[in-house]
Amino acid sequence: MSVEPDMNPAKNPGGCTLPEELRRYYLDTMGIQLWEEISREACEQTSEEVPEEVSEAMPTERHGITLTETRAENTEPVRLSTGETWTELEQAVRSCALCSLHASRTQSVLGAGNKSADLFIIGEAPGSEEDLQGEPFVGSAGQLLTAMLKAIDLNREDVYITNILKCRPTNDRDPEPSEILSCNPYLQRQISLIKPKVIFAVGRVAAQALLNSTSSISSMRGKLHRYQGMPLIASYHPAYLLRKPSEKRKAWQDLLQLKKVMEECQ
Repeated sequence: MSVEPDMNPAKNPGGCTLPEELRRYYLDTMGIQLWEEISREACEQTSEEVPEEVSEAMPTERHGITLTETRAENTEPVRLSTGETWTELEQAVRSCALCSLHASRTQSVLGAGNKSADLFIIGEAPGSEEDLQGEPFVGSAGQLLTAMLKAIDLNREDVYITNILKCRPTNDRDPEPSEILSCNPYLQRQISLIKPKVIFAVGRVAAQALLNSTSSISSMRGKLHRYQGMPLIASYHPAYLLRKPSEKRKAWQDLLQLKKVMEECQ
């Protein structure tokens, strides 16, 4: 049973802005009962910079795990007027009828968060709660995502969260390729407006769509990818972690990698 943390904002001995007791509380919420401190030497490791013209995979070592940098080929987006401003984009998504999902949705879900965020989080598609509330990652999966972000000193207000699809698929099935293609211009417009420094893809569908891959999420995580020149890190979807808590330790490794990459991008 978790003990309610002391909210004293003083820094811990490691110099993190999140108090040690509060950090452990959020890790406990994630289901990680023991947090092994990363060695200072591991934290200070930096990989050799990969020249932009190099496209082949190059292994590096971070946090005790081997990472491989890969770059996704850019695909030509569907030509669609998404507007020049956030207001115009929101209106375009709200009135979108490019695929059959518009007929069954309660409302579209564009995204939520800081529109000048350095971190851009992309999931799969809205679920039943998101369809009702009009915001991404609410409910139990959203609560876990919030705890995951807190564990690396981030608030939901610090990041921008969206999905590959802007409407809920029927019966929460996997998105169809044509649906992903229809929604892609909206995602591209969000990226161009926000100009994030790092992308965090959660779940197989999001990672496969962004990296143009058919690989499993287990094979895509633990590697540093590139999407339109931006670092992209893939990890498990919070909903999957709720179904399979044993994978939360791997998700914690991904969060450490994400934190490290974000620090390097500052």
